Amino acid sequence: MPTQAKSERLMNLVICLLVSRGYVPKSKIRQVVGGYGEQSGEAFERMFERDKEELRELGIPIETSTTGAGEDDEPGYSIRRREFELPDINLEPDEAAVLGLAARVWQHASLAEATSRAVLKLRAAGVDTDAAALAAVEPRVAAEEPAFWPLWEAVRDRRPVHFEYRKAPGEPPARRRVQPWSVLSWHGHWYVIGFDTDRGAPRLFRLSRILGDVHHVDGTYSVPSAAQIRDAAGLLTPGPQTGLARIRVRVGSGFGLRRRAAAVLADEDGWDLITASYGDADALADELAGYGPDAVVMEPEEVRARVVERLRAVAGTWA
Repeated sequence: MPTQAKSERLMNLVICLLVSRGYVPKSKIRQVVGGYGEQSGEAFERMFERDKEELRELGIPIETSTTGAGEDDEPGYSIRRREFELPDINLEPDEAAVLGLAARVWQHASLAEATSRAVLKLRAAGVDTDAAALAAVEPRVAAEEPAFWPLWEAVRDRRPVHFEYRKAPGEPPARRRVQPWSVLSWHGHWYVIGFDTDRGAPRLFRLSRILGDVHHVDGTYSVPSAAQIRDAAGLLTPGPQTGLARIRVRVGSGFGLRRRAAAVLADEDGWDLITASYGDADALADELAGYGPDAVVMEPEEVRARVVERLRAVAGTWA
């Protein structure tokens, strides 16, 4: 069975057992969890036992009981929220920033819709549910770029795509035909890395520069090893750092900038003055614009002007 279908089935099983206020009979689980209902009785039993063991190996505590679960002492299953949820964790600011970025990757409406459907199925089957328990597994990813989800699906399904792409502001867009390998985030922006079939080489494309829809096309392809993808992702490595920028950054923000700063000096009124080298003025302007009012470029003027240009474009979008 495809990995995708198995992953969805395991997630739906977790949701089923987590939101139920009591023990869910095995017959109800077979009825509401996708992938079980079309199996024969014997095949369902084998699949369900494998799924339970796999979830337990992942540290998910599945409990079994015959008390009040179903008729004729049919076994029932549940996941206790207090054992499933993480305890309170104290994080340093930079650690919290990393986890915040990771959390964005699961914030998508279509995934939330899938969990809602699972709860509705449980209720229709007569299982008393607690939707608040979904907070423990609530999907929260999403990129603002419309291209994120179709490209994520293309990576998952190994489907070639084509899209219109503008390499730099002011340049005319060009069609790109790509076999996507991975979607990744770097310096606050989303990229897709894959094989550009027109150029015959790996390429990176920033999602915010994709214009219009991403179109899936027929066909499939092989994906290189994780090590090869990491090597190809080295295309994101910045070039020679020939410029020097001075930026006022509000205390408690700009952690990515602070980590690579050449110098950080305390300024006045809750601000620090950071000196950082850079190689690409546009890339630095993109990063600084993402900090909004928490970063002010003092010099050079070329970076300051490009940040102002980006902020004005955003203000115009929301005007």
